[in-house]
Amino acid sequence: MELNYTVLLKGFLDGEGKLRQFPSKMKAKVPAMYYIASKFEMGKQYSEPEVNSLINSACAFRDPATIRRDMVDNKFLDRSADCRAYKLAGSLPKYPELGIE
Repeated sequence: MELNYTVLLKGFLDGEGKLRQFPSKMKAKVPAMYYIASKFEMGKQYSEPEVNSLINSACAFRDPATIRRDMVDNKFLDRSADCRAYKLAGSLPKYPELGIE
């Protein structure tokens, strides 16, 4: 599914296409997580510093830990049992699964 992030995240993206802030409401947070997830390669395993770097590349602010936790909690990223490796979830959640219609 190709999302138009410029429309979905209007007001959250700066002139460089980076998130100015992480939305607090789930209806806006979900497109933001899809936007960040689009920076990851499917099937590739990432270390925590690599995940933080990808998150930071999509954001004009620095809070990768909060975003990383939200992306794991909402099933955008899978995390290994020892919390040392991450990968893009094989099947990204759909809006209804996240309580959004």
